[in-house]
Amino acid sequence: KANYICKFSKAPVICKLVGRKVLDGVGQPTLEVEIYCTVKNYEKRICSTVMSSHSQIPENASPDTTEADEKERNDSVNTAVEWVNESLNTMLRDLKPTDQCKVDEMLGEYFTKKVEEKKEIQKEEEEAEATLALTSCTPSATELTGKKKAAKPGKKVAVAERTIPPAEPVESVLCGSLAIGGTSLAIAKAGASVSRIPLYLHIALLKHDQDSPEEMTLPLPMVTLLSCEKMSPAKLKLVKEVMLIPPVQLSLKQGIERVLDIQKEMMRLLEPPGKVWLFLFYFQLQALKRISHLGCLITGCDNLEQPLLLMQTACNNIGLELGTDVYLAINCAAHELMDYVKGKYEILSGTFKSPDEMVDIYVELINKFPFIIALIDPLRKEDRQQWSNICRALGSKCYLIAEDAATYISKLKIDQNINIPMCSGVVLKYINQTKVSDLIELTGLLDGQRHITILGSPDGESSDDSLVDLAVGLGARFIKLGGLSRGERVTKYNRLLAIEEEL
Repeated sequence: KANYICKFSKAPVICKLVGRKVLDGVGQPTLEVEIYCTVKNYEKRICSTVMSSHSQIPENASPDTTEADEKERNDSVNTAVEWVNESLNTMLRDLKPTDQCKVDEMLGEYFTKKVEEKKEIQKEEEEAEATLALTSCTPSATELTGKKKAAKPGKKVAVAERTIPPAEPVESVLCGSLAIGGTSLAIAKAGASVSRIPLYLHIALLKHDQDSPEEMTLPLPMVTLLSCEKMSPAKLKLVKEVMLIPPVQLSLKQGIERVLDIQKEMMRLLEPPGKVWLFLFYFQLQALKRISHLGCLITGCDNLEQPLLLMQTACNNIGLELGTDVYLAINCAAHELMDYVKGKYEILSGTFKSPDEMVDIYVELINKFPFIIALIDPLRKEDRQQWSNICRALGSKCYLIAEDAATYISKLKIDQNINIPMCSGVVLKYINQTKVSDLIELTGLLDGQRHITILGSPDGESSDDSLVDLAVGLGARFIKLGGLSRGERVTKYNRLLAIEEEL
């Protein structure tokens, strides 16, 4: 009887949003959003979500740059907390948590208003500066041109002109934008909770306009096994990540177990032989066994083939064959190798390759190691001609994926055309002002253009496992979560295993 009567009760509505500052998996501040709803006349906490943070500061950045980034991050989280507790709390009150489209529309309008406010403030500041400059002395020609990129000191114009398209400016992130992404995702979780369905199914219903999909498939995991760092200060990274992809015929549980077997063997291979160690040899091997913030083993390499041959050896030792029993993907992170003075990629200390030569290197690599089925960011996004060349040369042999080479989700959609270089697919990250509706719209566009979708973990990952439900609900082909170590990474693999059992 009680259950029957409950059916006639008023649907739950949002009564309160609570934003607070918390820490992510690498100890950086980030935002948590809690949703409270009025359920049968009582205020009830429904769910919370913790946003992941994404840093664009390179690892070799100066202390001043790092300090400025930390201050900016702190300010952004504090502003986001303020937005959630004040404006968004008032704005979304009495809305149904199941009405995701309405909520996201309001969040989008609020964000646009904040962007306009910032532009107005900047305009006023610039006008004030211009007035001040006119009332003081006349500036010199160099001062006037000092802000232009081409006028960097010590940069030879002749060298720079023969080179490459310059790097697109880094998209500025609006202070407080985490509040938009955090609130949208928290509302989606609340909507699933009050509908008494899992989040992945709630997302799938939103994507397919409330039609239950006939079949739901799990994304294949790209499990990071090795992170290849520079062995000495002079050498750059050549391979940011080496990832394992289990074959599609295995269950996820079997695939994870296979990856763990390879990881154990890899750790054994990196153990020092015997007990007589040279100090340097011992030091290097200790460096090899560290775990990165991505949850994987850190190793060094002097050329691109070293980690691949090591991976081959590990698989052979336990009776597995690369290309049959397991496949490889490589995150090349080419944008980190570019020397903008020479206009070439520094693939080894003192070894420079033009964008055209990089294409030849990858063609040679895939021909030699055909078990590599995906290259992520083999080139910068600005080298569009070379992306076309590499797609023509290798498109039938492996996936060519844009991660850093794609722009933020908010900028990907331009006139219903996806603003990315020619590629097989895109890694999408749920950060900043991304909304659940944006992901649904964008994955629909990607599906329509026969691009594959990969949901990826940002650098500063949190222990919130919603990303996995998003990937399953959106029908992503792959999910890129990092390695099988560190709690904030492993919790997502555990969620993936739980969803496999449910399905």
